[in-house]
Amino acid sequence: MRILRGILAVSGHLAGRRAPANNVHLALFSRALQILAQQEPVRLQKLSAPDSGIVEMRLERPEARNAIGREMLQGLRSAIEKVKADATANVVLLASSVPKVFCAGADLKERRLMSPCEVREFVNSLRSTFLSFERLPRIVGKSRAKELIFTGRRFDAVEAVTMGVVNYCVPAGEAYKRALELAQEINQKGPLAIRMAKKAINQGMEVDLSAGLAVEEECYEQVLHTQDRLEGLAAFAEKRKPVYTGK
Repeated sequence: MRILRGILAVSGHLAGRRAPANNVHLALFSRALQILAQQEPVRLQKLSAPDSGIVEMRLERPEARNAIGREMLQGLRSAIEKVKADATANVVLLASSVPKVFCAGADLKERRLMSPCEVREFVNSLRSTFLSFERLPRIVGKSRAKELIFTGRRFDAVEAVTMGVVNYCVPAGEAYKRALELAQEINQKGPLAIRMAKKAINQGMEVDLSAGLAVEEECYEQVLHTQDRLEGLAAFAEKRKPVYTGK
């Protein structure tokens, strides 16, 4: 607000002069207001009780249908780092604030304006954030991945479920509701156990079975002596809902 008052003051001072550049000043002032009004392309919002522990990561770039350009990518990376540093965050719900749009993919209009060096840097940043081509064959298989990448064809939600690209297909307008239900279910579980299970799955998939079992054993060892494990056993014996603390 202090910045806005400063702009208003400067504008009033300029308007008091008989300068031929009044139209230029007005255009600059309007542009300044537009910049102030712009919102971040990615917004984090913590849900309140009883959903404490769930963090919404919302894509908010309606003018480009949430296409991922430099600013959007930087916003995503920054948001991910903030969530990683937040010990109270158990589940991230990625959503769009733009009606009927989730994400249009890469911002090709912006890409056209980049130099080859800038494209390389941007694509490498994309890969480190989303894992790009290397994840798809692990999900749908090598042959199907080649088909999708070589043809670039689109597929609907029903086929996406069949291939295993997504877990659910719901009626239009109900995606957020189903995602929230799933987030709520995960949020009730022990956060340490969820974290170690995620690590065991992700790292175990990158190695052979023997090495994967070693990763699983290592992860279980980190849960074995925790308060949450004892709380889970006690809650089961006492037939009550466990109260996990992440310790």
